[in-house]
Amino acid sequence: MQTPAELNTFLQQWTSDPNGCREIFLQFQSRIQAHSDITIDFVARPGLTYSLRATRIGQDRPLFVLMDVIDEDPRWLSVCFYGDMITDPEEYGDLVPEGLMGEDGYCFDLEENNRDLAEYIGKRVDEAYENASG
Repeated sequence: MQTPAELNTFLQQWTSDPNGCREIFLQFQSRIQAHSDITIDFVARPGLTYSLRATRIGQDRPLFVLMDVIDEDPRWLSVCFYGDMITDPEEYGDLVPEGLMGEDGYCFDLEENNRDLAEYIGKRVDEAYENASG
């Protein structure tokens, strides 16, 4: 699985990281790319968001996880999933009715390097991947 060139460029230019969100982004990216049957798209909208969109090959939806870097100072993360692809037993996610490609979703915001929350969201990434089969 090859990382899109635009994503590599973005990561090289993301040098200021006072809240540790770049580190968490890289951990999630690594977790996603550990699977050989995925594709990644990267959509840059400077001043708004930088979005990593991962799809499991053969799935019937355009993604299983949408990871946005919110382009504020400092940058922070919003990690989103289709509502029926994950569970949220601790209710940390925010319900986004019809907010993910026209479907209900859940978004989890990370404004700092909170390792416990990052691990919780990482488990949602794994869960969404498992539920993304075609």
